[in-house]
Amino acid sequence: MEQPKEQQGAEYQYPRRERTQIMTPKEAVKYLGFHLVTIYRLLKKGEVPATKIGGQWRFKKDVLDAWLTDRMNQ
Repeated sequence: MEQPKEQQGAEYQYPRRERTQIMTPKEAVKYLGFHLVTIYRLLKKGEVPATKIGGQWRFKKDVLDAWLTDRMNQ
């Protein structure tokens, strides 16, 4: 019997859309159009909303959107 297409080959992979809500610094700079050095400078100053998970910075897309909108309205 033939396996369904999604079960053939490797393990099931979750859709990328669900993962985009939490971003790494590299994903955040691509999304925001910043340079990686700029995002780390803002993190060091505590000016950008982020959290460390397992020693690595993570950003929530909706929080970054609100932060950017707030900065644009100042």
